[in-house]
Amino acid sequence: MYLSELEEIIAYIACIAIVIGFIVSTYVEIKNTVAEEKQKQLEKTENEEKIKTLIHYFNAKKKLIDTVVALNKNTPKSNPESTKEEP
Repeated sequence: MYLSELEEIIAYIACIAIVIGFIVSTYVEIKNTVAEEKQKQLEKTENEEKIKTLIHYFNAKKKLIDTVVALNKNTPKSNPESTKEEP
């Protein structure tokens, strides 16, 4: 049982449509994957910038705390009873 010429043409068209559909779906999937990877890279870069900002903030805060501790060590502690006024 062989196919007629019209049936062969329809079979070829169906095969070509399936192949084209596969190529298009693969292209769309690759395009989406690339877009997702770009988004992940952008988020990673933004997170790195945030981390650098936080590190800078914590270093500045540490320096400030160290300065306060050093000043507290260097200043003599006053006797609370000697600061009271006598009537």
